[in-house]
Amino acid sequence: MELILSIAIGVLAGSGVWLLLRPRTYQVIIGLSLISYSVNLFIFSMGRLRSNAPPVLAGQTGNIADYADPVPQALVLTAIVIGFATTALFLVVLLASRGLTGTDHVDGREQQ
Repeated sequence: MELILSIAIGVLAGSGVWLLLRPRTYQVIIGLSLISYSVNLFIFSMGRLRSNAPPVLAGQTGNIADYADPVPQALVLTAIVIGFATTALFLVVLLASRGLTGTDHVDGREQQ
């Protein structure tokens, strides 16, 4: 499971960096989104990959390693909401920029 998650994080980050280097604004926005998803997966994986484990200690004593860490889950949930709002803002700026300049290239000029 750890290998699959590591490969998924690597593919998302690599695809995001590749899209960041593209000349069109929409591709840059999608690249930023993919990088944020890879960072979210990385943070989520820091909470240990455990299934069928309660996330919070409910007044029970025992070995702390038997429980999942809720902090990365809360951080990722917050990051998803912030990332969604940031992507929506970027898309509005993209549409306004395209309407004013007539192009969606990052440098504002069509390649010839």
